[in-house]
Amino acid sequence: MTITQDPTTLIPEVSPEERAQRLGTAGAAWNERIAADPRSAALTYRVVGRGVGSVGTEVRAGKHRFLVDEPAALAGDDAAASPVEYALGALVSCQVVVFRLYAQALGLTIDDIEITAEGDLDVRKLFGIDESGRAGFHDVRVRVDITGPDAVEDYERLRAVVEEHCPVLDLFANPVPTSGALA
Repeated sequence: MTITQDPTTLIPEVSPEERAQRLGTAGAAWNERIAADPRSAALTYRVVGRGVGSVGTEVRAGKHRFLVDEPAALAGDDAAASPVEYALGALVSCQVVVFRLYAQALGLTIDDIEITAEGDLDVRKLFGIDESGRAGFHDVRVRVDITGPDAVEDYERLRAVVEEHCPVLDLFANPVPTSGALA
């Protein structure tokens, strides 16, 4: 399965006013829902992956489907981004959401935002060459480019708030209890 259409064309452009209205409405709805029943704050996400091709995976997440693969040097067909690229993509996209959410809450304006994440990974553990290192990233760097009319200091404070509240950044920064089972 490959995506033949530019995925950015699937997300419609919205005006800053519409974005502000949607963020405000969503925030108010969640505040009311959680105030009425604190258990409604607990969400469970589920995705299912099925092996395809050499080492590819077709992932189903609700109504969405996407392909994950590896480059040829890692035994893949290079038909899609790799799992670690998707992980960085999850970090970047979560940061965009949280930047927009808290900019709205703090009364700041973001005209444009672009976030770049780079991660360093040593494949020796992956291939069983050296068991002493990490299998995952040993260093991740995130660069946020924001344009807007507010002061640089305001955007720096916003960045600090985002780093405290971004769920995917939290996944990268803190150990998460994880269990596995063979079915």
